[in-house]
Amino acid sequence: MPQHVPSPLRAAVPRDAQSLPALPPPPRRIVFLAHRDLGNRSAGGSEILVDRLAEGLTSLGHQVTLVCGGPAAYHDYRVVSAGGDLGHFLRARSAFHRQVGGCDLLVEVCNGMPYLAPLWHHGPTLCLVNHVHTDLWRMRFGGPLAPAARIGRRLEHWALAGAQRGNLLVAVSPSTAHALRAIGVQRERIRVVHNGVEEPGPRAERSPEPLFVAMGRLVEYKRIDLLLRLWERVRPVTGGRLVIVGDGPERERLEQLAGPGVEFTGRVSEAEKHRLLCAAWLLLHPSAVEGWGLVVTEAAARETPAIAFDVPGLRDSVVDGETGVLARGESSFAAAWCTLALSTHRRTLMGKSARDRAAQYRWNNTVRQFRAVATEAATSWRR
Repeated sequence: MPQHVPSPLRAAVPRDAQSLPALPPPPRRIVFLAHRDLGNRSAGGSEILVDRLAEGLTSLGHQVTLVCGGPAAYHDYRVVSAGGDLGHFLRARSAFHRQVGGCDLLVEVCNGMPYLAPLWHHGPTLCLVNHVHTDLWRMRFGGPLAPAARIGRRLEHWALAGAQRGNLLVAVSPSTAHALRAIGVQRERIRVVHNGVEEPGPRAERSPEPLFVAMGRLVEYKRIDLLLRLWERVRPVTGGRLVIVGDGPERERLEQLAGPGVEFTGRVSEAEKHRLLCAAWLLLHPSAVEGWGLVVTEAAARETPAIAFDVPGLRDSVVDGETGVLARGESSFAAAWCTLALSTHRRTLMGKSARDRAAQYRWNNTVRQFRAVATEAATSWRR
């Protein structure tokens, strides 16, 4: 009679579950170092991400503190303001040591201007990157300020690839991970954690008349001026309204450029944002670059497809031809805008695909994935 040989699968399972190695404990005290708090009028997608992470980690029992610049709102987690919008970059170190003292993990949120935390924080550090600002420096500081753009670009690249050497970096999309690798960050130090989205709640009614929405902070790289130019070509074909939601330093100039059928709302409440995203026929996102494009997923959760350019970040949040359209140029953007506006059937199909994909991205998943990376960063750190 043949001798019984245990299967490899059964042999690989320990007889005693207690023989499994204990999982390392997650860091209890976590400090985020970021430019702004969500309560700041200039807050955008990065601030939403940090707030959702801080809230989620707090609900899981972590002691979370946010050190930031400018005004701050009340949260369930602690917020320490290090001063003005720009001056806090110089005061962040002293504010951390004076008002926080220490932590199990410091999370530096690098959005262009770095804090260089690994140079002064002698403990576990994790770097959270929305997008690398390589080309945005030139867009923000042009003409006589071009030298400042070159300095900013070099400083950002050195901070991410040099000062963070040995630490883990969290990228919010494959595009951001690719950009980090392009400036010299080793692949094995990058972890991708996607943005989430809230459960949208009961749907509001879709507008019976053509309604197109663009939503975000009104700054140069969002390219709302380009959208206004395209609207002059699209409006005679589609009719309807173009609603620009958000505020920022570009608003006054953009309002002067706007033609008929354009409305600027400024910042709106969450309830009004929900209503507009439900009512919109299309979300329009002409940005030059994004980390992910959170509003794309927010619109998708309301069955509203997006038209965007095929640029980093947006090529991750928009599935071309399924949840929206990725345009390769201005003419193709305008053509897609007209085509989808005139085809209820295609918009409906894309909207349902967008909703199904958005269901894969929820903040609880984002928090869980980030917590795993935070644990890895804290336990792998060596003095």
